[in-house]
Amino acid sequence: MLGINGPEFLLLLIIGLLVIGPSRLPEYTQKLANIVKEVRRMASGAREQIKEEVGIDIDDVDWKKYDPRQYDPRRIIKEALLDDDTKPVSSGAPATAGAAFAAAALADHRPDRVAERLPEGEPAPFDSEAT
Repeated sequence: MLGINGPEFLLLLIIGLLVIGPSRLPEYTQKLANIVKEVRRMASGAREQIKEEVGIDIDDVDWKKYDPRQYDPRRIIKEALLDDDTKPVSSGAPATAGAAFAAAALADHRPDRVAERLPEGEPAPFDSEAT
């Protein structure tokens, strides 16, 4: 509870009682009770609003399913690599007309610009104003 342990809480409670005093104590306890009631009313109102807008009841949601601690990246990658969802393609024809069109487009595509290589031993250009 906010890093306060039992004895510290009791000490703060006693100091609060001494500061407030017995004459104003009933007034402040009533204010505290009203604040707690208002927070509960707001929480139930938010719950009802979520239920109306989303269409699900918060109590029916399986929150364990959304716990980020359950996700192990190694397990997810292993399952993805071991998952055999590839379908064999016949060697005679492409799987779809779209695949044939893509293969033809890739075969005809040539790069517009060829990268020039520096002669061996020459350092790369350096721009001191570049960020």
